Amino acid sequence: MNFNNLNQLYRSVIMDHYKTPRNKGVIDDGTMTVDMNNPTCGDAIRLTLDVQDEIVQDAKFDGEGCSISLASASMMTEAIKGKSIQHALEMSEEFSKMMLGEDYDISEEDGDIEALSGVSQFPARIKCATLTWKALEKGVKETGQ
Repeated sequence: MNFNNLNQLYRSVIMDHYKTPRNKGVIDDGTMTVDMNNPTCGDAIRLTLDVQDEIVQDAKFDGEGCSISLASASMMTEAIKGKSIQHALEMSEEFSKMMLGEDYDISEEDGDIEALSGVSQFPARIKCATLTWKALEKGVKETGQ
């Protein structure tokens, strides 16, 4: 597959997650709730997780934002379900590397998140893509999970 076809595929995946977000909503009895916003562009996300025995049982997000931030939230919540909190944090670290244009280790098992790799070419959009991931890191730190 050439670069243009791959680029188009990634755009299609991003738009699919934006137009039909997975895990949109709030977990009322979740074990973690984090609100974060990006004041530069107006993105605002509420991330809620249900973590039992250090495994993410459920993950949902709600909020407003651009296609990149909402698609990233959809992809992230899909990717971390059923994973340990430690693995989710490792995924967050690899995602940050990808956004910075560094070598990263993201596999097909991690879902669609690699479709956002092209965002690294647009520095102003990196905060949009990482907002929900930063919410995850903040929530784990605050709850000590």
